[in-house]
Amino acid sequence: MAALGSPLRTLRGLLRELRRASGPAGRPYRDTAAYRHILAAFRAHRVTSEKLCRAQQELHFQAATYLCLLRSVREQAALHEEYHGKGERSPEEVAGLVGFSLPQQPGGKG
Repeated sequence: MAALGSPLRTLRGLLRELRRASGPAGRPYRDTAAYRHILAAFRAHRVTSEKLCRAQQELHFQAATYLCLLRSVREQAALHEEYHGKGERSPEEVAGLVGFSLPQQPGGKG
């Protein structure tokens, strides 16, 4: 398994994905319950000089897993939007999708 990286980087990634998920027309992502919950959980599980918190590592692993899920869902939606079938396509459009062009017929018929 890959290394987790820093908790701050994971937190920033989670907040970035929340911002993308809220969309431009939605309410600000900082007003959501998910935003408040994530910040509260990271603040509650931070390591201080008085204790070594094993739960902080568990939280970091769960946060990294959730971040992976959010990114994967967003990327899957983008791929689905780009490549999902749009019905019947003309031969010229299909040729353009794969990078070809249809040959021109002599006499201007093509």
